[in-house]
Amino acid sequence: MKIGLLSAILPDNTYEEVIDIASKYGYEAVELACWPKEKKSRRYAGVTHIDIDRLDESYVKHILEYAKSKNIEISALGYYPNPLDKDGKKRKIYIEHIKKLIKASTVLKVNRISTFIGKNQFLSDKDNFELFKQYWPEIINYAEQHKVYVGIENCPMYFTTDEWPGGQNLASSPHNWKKMFEIIPSKYFGLSYDPSHLYFQRINYIKPLYEFKDRIFHIHFKDIKLLEEKLDEYGIFTEPLNYMKPKIPGEGGIDWALFVKELNKTGYDLCGCVEIEDKDYEDSTKAVHKAIENSINHISQFIK
Repeated sequence: MKIGLLSAILPDNTYEEVIDIASKYGYEAVELACWPKEKKSRRYAGVTHIDIDRLDESYVKHILEYAKSKNIEISALGYYPNPLDKDGKKRKIYIEHIKKLIKASTVLKVNRISTFIGKNQFLSDKDNFELFKQYWPEIINYAEQHKVYVGIENCPMYFTTDEWPGGQNLASSPHNWKKMFEIIPSKYFGLSYDPSHLYFQRINYIKPLYEFKDRIFHIHFKDIKLLEEKLDEYGIFTEPLNYMKPKIPGEGGIDWALFVKELNKTGYDLCGCVEIEDKDYEDSTKAVHKAIENSINHISQFIK
């Protein structure tokens, strides 16, 4: 398994700089953020390290050759919108860009993207699955035609007040994953598995590695620190950010030695990308680089 870096933590750096930084700290892969050029809608969104609207022959050659020159693999193309947004115009834009990402991943010989299912936060899960049936079979059929693996990250998107009351990603639990894969059984439809989102929901983050081993196309290494004093004060029926903090690997509650050990037992041999969303390392470029360095130093000790 190669350790990669999700590039969204470097929004102001160019593609070449991202590759250089990853190489400098010993990473072997990158998941490249490929948002359309738009106003940033939330933290870590709106980051574009490859402009997929201008993938002409010379640009593609440069991307591939530059990564190769630094011994960096492009593990996936990443874009995380809300494809089931209640606003039909937004929904159409998001879905069209996902399709562009699928096409781009074939041109770049990556054949793997990472994204969200999305969710209308004002509807029940039952009604959201009806939306899922309406929009996602076409997306996955398009991916099948291009032989591209679509990994869905399991973040609930249930953190800020504008994401309430129901969150903005249907793919937040093993129960919902089962329903998704029953509705769309395609071998090109799977997960970008992030244990931290299970951990803060009090879901066993090891068991699904085995139950969904054939559906795990990508891994995100991100940690979560639960704030017990906040849980005592607010309980779990509150904004999750009241009682938890996203952290770099090794500074939260995930047992990474156990996680990697069990992941290896399932036969997983693809990339795992560090995803940094840690506010304690955001006040300067130096701090961001320290997070990048500390993350690989912690994870690499468990990967042989």
